[in-house]
Amino acid sequence: MAGKQDAPTAVAVVDPGGMVSGWSEGGRLLLGWTATEIVGRPVTDLLVEPPPPGFPEGYGTGPDPTGFLPLRHRDGSTVDAVLTAHPLLGPDGRPLGHVVTVQRWGRRPVIADRAFEQSPFALGVYDPELRFLWINASSGRVIAHSEEQVLGKKYRDLFPEFDRELFPERDDKPYTDALAEVARTGEATRLITVFRPLGSNYANAWATSIWPVRDAEGRVRAVANWGFDMSAEYWARQRLLILNKASGGIGRTLDVAGTAQELATTPVPGFADLVSVDLFDEVLRGEEPPSASAFTPGEPLALRRAAQHSAKEDTDRAPGPPMPVSHPPGSVAARCMATGRSTVELAAEPGQGGEWAFGPGLAADPAHWPPGNPLIDASIAADGLTGRITVPLRARGALLGVVTFSRLDRPEAFTADDLILAEELTAKAAVAIDNARRYSRERTTALTLQRTLLPQGLPNQEAVEVASRYLPGGTGAEVGGDWFDVIPLSGARVALVVGDVVGHGLHASASMGRLRTAVRTLADVDLPPDELLTHLDDLVLHLASDLQPTGQFEPTGESGATCLYTVYDPVSRRLTLASAGHPPPLIISADGTRTPVPAHPGPPLGIGGLPFEATELELPEGSLLALYTNGLVESRERDVDQRIAELQRVLNHSATSLEALCDTVMDAMLPERRTDDAALLLARTRALDPHHVADWDVEPDPAQVPRARKFAVDQVDDWGLEEAAFVTELVVSELVTNAIRYGEPPIRLRLIRDTSLICEVSDASNTAPHLRRARAFDEGGRGLLLVAQLTQGWGTRHTTNGKTIWCAQTLPPG
Repeated sequence: MAGKQDAPTAVAVVDPGGMVSGWSEGGRLLLGWTATEIVGRPVTDLLVEPPPPGFPEGYGTGPDPTGFLPLRHRDGSTVDAVLTAHPLLGPDGRPLGHVVTVQRWGRRPVIADRAFEQSPFALGVYDPELRFLWINASSGRVIAHSEEQVLGKKYRDLFPEFDRELFPERDDKPYTDALAEVARTGEATRLITVFRPLGSNYANAWATSIWPVRDAEGRVRAVANWGFDMSAEYWARQRLLILNKASGGIGRTLDVAGTAQELATTPVPGFADLVSVDLFDEVLRGEEPPSASAFTPGEPLALRRAAQHSAKEDTDRAPGPPMPVSHPPGSVAARCMATGRSTVELAAEPGQGGEWAFGPGLAADPAHWPPGNPLIDASIAADGLTGRITVPLRARGALLGVVTFSRLDRPEAFTADDLILAEELTAKAAVAIDNARRYSRERTTALTLQRTLLPQGLPNQEAVEVASRYLPGGTGAEVGGDWFDVIPLSGARVALVVGDVVGHGLHASASMGRLRTAVRTLADVDLPPDELLTHLDDLVLHLASDLQPTGQFEPTGESGATCLYTVYDPVSRRLTLASAGHPPPLIISADGTRTPVPAHPGPPLGIGGLPFEATELELPEGSLLALYTNGLVESRERDVDQRIAELQRVLNHSATSLEALCDTVMDAMLPERRTDDAALLLARTRALDPHHVADWDVEPDPAQVPRARKFAVDQVDDWGLEEAAFVTELVVSELVTNAIRYGEPPIRLRLIRDTSLICEVSDASNTAPHLRRARAFDEGGRGLLLVAQLTQGWGTRHTTNGKTIWCAQTLPPG
């Protein structure tokens, strides 16, 4: 039985003249020639090619016969064979010729042939010129050719399509090139080949191993390959790669339009050729999307094209502004948004592509498709589309818009698995878009709150010329708590304030508003900077204890806030400042030199128990002050000292416009993608004309009151303010009288002509007067009430040597 399963072996006897003198039955079985037909003929008649030198003497002799020759079958075909020649000797030792044994190359049992022939994997053998030597049935089904059709023919001639790749963007090597390279180098290789079988709308992916077949001397005699269809695994992996790309590429920014563009870009070109994202206008503005009741049946659906990306467009081109789009009633997009279900449209019924084509089962089997899919619509081919998937964009139960994935000029039809992938991409992007929308709404609310709490306009005062800028953090950053203020004080002085609340978001904006209100309230009391910060620190501690977070409430942000409070007096040209953890101001004198500030910032607000120190210095007229927050000078690339030095260089004292200088500083110091907000307050100091200030020491004697009134009236007349003389005489009389009666010497009267006429009376007592209503028979108590009625403002400020009572009259412009 075993002998019958073996392939036949031919035995021939060749005489010394090269004539066949003997022929076995195996020769007939192997080559088809009978003994009658071949005996007596030259052995070279069996050769397809000219005989090699020395044939048959010694051909294939040795311990490992490797004689390889193609032989001619009786039917004209070629049989690749291994020949072994042994000398035939007579009794006397004389050569009688040779005995030649012939075996088919690759001799194996018949059952082995059947195993290879019936293998479910595609098997093939090719000569070094890539001519077909053998293929099994599976390989024949894949290439749609029988073995008889391909034997002896070159691979490139039969299948030129394998000289190019179906997907050039993958940088794969064409399959035919891989075969040729193995034949040339003798190095085995493995690759995945993606191709589309004839008549199929789906691309197959094949895992292939190619190796050289060598003879006993190591020469490459053929190339063999083995392959199997791994399309399901391959395309599943490609979908996972796209989803992985989407995980890292969608939702990187908290920007609605930017996230929509990421969704449009991610699946191109691996999954689709054109992706468009249409959103409601409310979603783009950060508002709540419209409810279902807002849609009118029969009316077009108005959306905005938030993003679109095509494989044929320049990917470096910046996306334009969202354009309005309208989806007619009954359109696929309108139906998808109304029903909440996705729709797949194909330009034609998907071709089956043979048994080995990946996808037809998924495409044609209704069990794999959701109800109503796919729709066959030949009209989309007019737009160059072979398929389109429309998916409603939903997040947290709200409808945000619609996404379409289209394939252009490629025959691969969408499959049911492609629909799942499109829905996964859309669901991932929908959550990111909704997060961006919610963030945009909160950020807009915080910005609105913060801009409402910041000064809408800087107040009029003559002490300094001021300009300011505030810029929130970039789109990806929450609103911070930076703030500034300019507060007119008594005596023509002005307070310049800047602060920063630690943290971001609505709570930081609200905390900033509380601090700014508190500073303004304490400034009205006219406290020195160090005392004001002490009271502000106590207030922050009380607020922190009263507003401890409970439940879902966010923690307050005042703790850890910083503040710089400065007071400039244009009469004395002295600047007094104190800092609670905030960097000191930069001061540049009129000649351009930097004025050092020997101030040491105290602890941030909310620490408690630590003192704040005030620093006082005299400034030349025209000095430039720059108050700023950390967001202006902090950088990941450089330390703070380097950034402050850079700010110092940018500040050009000779700039004629502080507004333009503010713009220059912000442009130079802030990167495009900033992560924190920044505030800048610039002030150029002025000095009050000495002729606009008059003072007089008052003896603590009631008899000095008339002299004080005369001094005041004469000075007012000298300034040309005769219309203010009457009121000035009355308020000077009341204030000087109170100082003599209730205060302590020394007593001093001072008049200041600024935008208003200011009258100040100072004494060494710390007792503060109180405004009260005098009863009918009271002899006193009417003085301050009279002052309050006759002037536009009055108050008390405490100094290190006592107190000052002041009042101000508004002067007509002139």
